[in-house]
Amino acid sequence: MEVKTDTKEKFHVIGVAALQLTANLAEELCGRLQQYLQVTPRNVVVNLKDVKSIEEEAAECLVKSQQHFYEAGASFVLCELTPEVEQFLDEHDLLELMNVTPTESEAGDIVQMEEIERELLDEEE
Repeated sequence: MEVKTDTKEKFHVIGVAALQLTANLAEELCGRLQQYLQVTPRNVVVNLKDVKSIEEEAAECLVKSQQHFYEAGASFVLCELTPEVEQFLDEHDLLELMNVTPTESEAGDIVQMEEIERELLDEEE
């Protein structure tokens, strides 16, 4: 699977260069994403602007990865979903489980807000 990685100050942007996100590709992607929990920054933004279709197993893999990131105290945001992918996720009741933004810039804003929130919560403890 071909992915494009761009590292920002607070997060990594992972661009998926595939027209269809199959279960096998998603499994490979999710495996790669777990590696980011071991480096700084640990947050990821997954840009799906090139993906025109997604299999249900692939979508479920992304949901599980997102949950894993949040359990580990890191952010995981999907952005730039095509209308076809967004509709598929909505029809399968998965969209509401995901942290999704229309643009990469907004995804970065979410990551930064979550970072601030985690810092504030850490100070309270």
